[in-house]
Amino acid sequence: MPKDQNGKFTPIKGKPSGNGKEGLGLRQSITPEELETDLEMTEKYTMGPDELQPAVHMRHPNRDTAKKATQQQNVREAPADKAIEETFDQPQHNITATEIQGRINKEIFADLAADRGDICVTIYMPAHASGHAVNEQQDLILFKNMLQQTQKLLEEKSIPQPQIQLMLEPGYQLLMDEMFWKNQQEGLACFIKEDSFRYLKLPVSMQQQIYCNHSFMMTPLLPMLNSTEQFYLLTFSKHNAKLFLADAYGMKEIRVEGMPNGMDDVIHFEEKGNQQLFRTGSSGGGQGANYHGMNSNPDHKTDIANYLEEVDRTIWKEVLHDKHIPLMMAAVDYLQPIFRKVTRYQHIAEEALTGNFEHEKTANIYKQAREKMQPFFEKKREQALEKYYNGSAGALTASIPDDVIPASYYGQVDCLFVAKDAQLWGTFDEKENRVIIHEAQEPQDECLLNNAITQTILHNGDVFILEKDKMPAESSIAASLRYA
Repeated sequence: MPKDQNGKFTPIKGKPSGNGKEGLGLRQSITPEELETDLEMTEKYTMGPDELQPAVHMRHPNRDTAKKATQQQNVREAPADKAIEETFDQPQHNITATEIQGRINKEIFADLAADRGDICVTIYMPAHASGHAVNEQQDLILFKNMLQQTQKLLEEKSIPQPQIQLMLEPGYQLLMDEMFWKNQQEGLACFIKEDSFRYLKLPVSMQQQIYCNHSFMMTPLLPMLNSTEQFYLLTFSKHNAKLFLADAYGMKEIRVEGMPNGMDDVIHFEEKGNQQLFRTGSSGGGQGANYHGMNSNPDHKTDIANYLEEVDRTIWKEVLHDKHIPLMMAAVDYLQPIFRKVTRYQHIAEEALTGNFEHEKTANIYKQAREKMQPFFEKKREQALEKYYNGSAGALTASIPDDVIPASYYGQVDCLFVAKDAQLWGTFDEKENRVIIHEAQEPQDECLLNNAITQTILHNGDVFILEKDKMPAESSIAASLRYA
């Protein structure tokens, strides 16, 4: 070891043996006695040139000795993109997409219309129940694109990213639900808030649109809400009879307990001695049987009448006894007058389908029946327009938005007419009774037509969406009023 000018030994430069750190208490300048003591200590605790005795505790070179072990155990690392406060305190919500069951009705409409919040998102899109579009996942792809568009809209409204993620996560979960996309109808609507994600499968195709505001967009649902008129359809022949319930968008069979399975279920042949007899009567109605001789013909009008009378008795008892909607017949021409004569139901439709429908598909039957019943569905609208025109000279009609919109909030509107696809942007201050309309949408605006529709429905009024050329006035909105 070299000496300095004063005769003292100085340590050799470089890394000492051991752990690669500055050595075991070596000092920049030591005396020979100190050196000897240090060498003895090093030899005592060292097994080899680079190995320490097991009893020696090595501290990590970067260890902060000021921190206590208990502090280290309690500290959790925050993700790089989150603050510590967000990591510990941010609430976690478990929101799942929930289906609104059934067809749209006034109760469902009112519930959605009354739901308001800081941000409400409504998504409408077309869908497919079957076919090439389902196999190619076209609906899924469109929905994914619309979720991405929704995210951009929310970002433009300065909604915090965690909130956006919270709102849209149930939608992204639906993208992974294969059965969901294989069981669609013709349209899909989603109603999204920070604390809920609801969807409604629709029987009609919808134009794709996204609406972000303080309430949901309800206008596209209106045609379905107005088309609540229903009718029954009875298909019958000598071999079977089926009852269906139909509306403006579809038809389904009603399983009627005890329905006769054709004439043979009512008229039975029996052998008595040498004479062939047949009897008529209900197989399940508890009525006494009527026996006839061998000269009687099962195809005779009397026997057909007995059979159809049993059909009528069964559907009256099980379904029709408290109903008041039309019933349309679908049968060959000679059976229809027999049923009209024996039935006790007072609402048999004048229009009927003529032919044998035993093996016809339900969809094809419904299409024909829907065309026949079109005047029935349009009757209510025509009556409402007639009422408007009859009162147009008085004070019980209005066609200026500044008059109609407040009237809808105050329950004055009996029938509201709105031009199809029209929009009217602005605000309405209910307390000040002040309407402000803008030519283009501004940040705080709402669709005033949508609000007027919602308020009219909530106050038990009727709403009709009309083509522009069918509107009763040259305006996007008009109304018949209950009082001036």
